[in-house]
Amino acid sequence: MDPGYIAKSASLFFAGALLSTIICVFAASADQLRPEGINNAELSGAKQGSMSPAVIARAQILLDRANFSPGEIDAKDGENFKKAIHAFAEAYGLPSKAGLTKEIWIKLTEVASEPAVTEYQITEEDIRGPFLPDLPAKMEDMKNLPSAPYTRATEALAEKFHMSEELLRKLNAASSFDRAGETIIVANVLSHDAPAKAGRVEVGKGTQEVRVFDAQNNLIAFYPATVGSEEKPSPSGTLKVTTIQSNPTYRYNPEYRFRGVRATEPFTIKPGPNNPVGIVWIGLSTESYGIHGTPDPAKVSKAESHGCIRLTNWDAVDLSKRVTKGTSIVFLEGSGERSKNRQGKRKRYSKGARSG
Repeated sequence: MDPGYIAKSASLFFAGALLSTIICVFAASADQLRPEGINNAELSGAKQGSMSPAVIARAQILLDRANFSPGEIDAKDGENFKKAIHAFAEAYGLPSKAGLTKEIWIKLTEVASEPAVTEYQITEEDIRGPFLPDLPAKMEDMKNLPSAPYTRATEALAEKFHMSEELLRKLNAASSFDRAGETIIVANVLSHDAPAKAGRVEVGKGTQEVRVFDAQNNLIAFYPATVGSEEKPSPSGTLKVTTIQSNPTYRYNPEYRFRGVRATEPFTIKPGPNNPVGIVWIGLSTESYGIHGTPDPAKVSKAESHGCIRLTNWDAVDLSKRVTKGTSIVFLEGSGERSKNRQGKRKRYSKGARSG
């Protein structure tokens, strides 16, 4: 037989085998991100290894429900997910340097035991808008808009359930998200219970995170954050909350001299989730500084801010319900710094509830 023919046949065989393997991997991945795959996902082995998207999604949702936000729930093993695991473990006095261990997983499934994903019926309000598909990218170009709304229904629904749009679409591949009454699959994160109140809040400038402690010094909530930049660093020391405002109007002062903003006159941007400060502003006792939401939740702790502390919109809402005027906001400089108020090992605290 012709050696060339044999070589060609072998090549085709191995190529076909490789293609079949790739197809199987993609099929398995799609399978894992079905509702039953996420709700039944289990961490295999004694510690975090190569986790499936379903395990990551379930862990992210349970962390969110337990008040330790992974930021945007996206079924990906990212830095914000790792930080939330670390904070959760610290709160329960568990070793945290090895990532998501079996011990942490067991505690997490005990604390937040409800199904990770659930069904939701799209409402008229979800699809009514108003939406603005062509939202300007530059702040100056937003000053004449009547509002700063969502750009589309999937963006609004994803934020409502603390998810990435990519994950929302993967879980609902057959949905067009444009019909009231349609049932879709979403992260099971909504609660109407009042969050536990903060005794103080710590902002880690080096770690890019916000931690909330109660009056007994228990760590009760965690959020990944974007904290300042080299160009405009965040404040230092201890400040106080002075104002809490929902749906704020954004005011730009040319004295800020933000990079990329050429305006020489003050201007305002009207309220909305795509406003530069999102849907909540928590003012601090240093002029022009605050804790606020963002129009781009995927970039939290992965980009820079203009000196303020930027959270996802939903985390900013949650924090705004925990603080009051006068709550202390302590800024920690280094990645290893800890507040002097901390007292050794964390006490176990009673489960609180997050708000939607």
